[in-house]
Amino acid sequence: MMTVHRILRSKGAGALTIDPDSMVLTALEVMADHDVGALVVVEGGEVIGMFSERDYARKVVLLGRSSKDLPVRDIMSPDFYPVSQEDTVEECMELMTRWRVRHLPVMEDGNLIGLVSMGDVVKALVSDQRFTIEQLEHYITAG
Repeated sequence: MMTVHRILRSKGAGALTIDPDSMVLTALEVMADHDVGALVVVEGGEVIGMFSERDYARKVVLLGRSSKDLPVRDIMSPDFYPVSQEDTVEECMELMTRWRVRHLPVMEDGNLIGLVSMGDVVKALVSDQRFTIEQLEHYITAG
């Protein structure tokens, strides 16, 4: 069964973070520079929430607010759903579906060590299924 550890080993550990007092425009620039859809909001070394494109669209654009003078703290999602390296891809999918989130911070001993996205999870599932299919095809044709 595929685990978060294997995903991080494949894509690399680490996660992009932002200070809650940074302006939303700065967060958007960081996301654009790194081609990611979310940042982990960290204050004093502690994860306090998530900031995503969805937060921006719903809490800035739709409300006619300005991203230049609006701190991330005001629109971030304070609810986040951490996972560990031992969690499975299926457990991640369940959390993402239940809580309608696309990003899960990976924590170990209270420290942020990575971030798993919906794309990472889908890629892992497809890879796992492809491997299973190849094994079954080999089994069938070898017999």
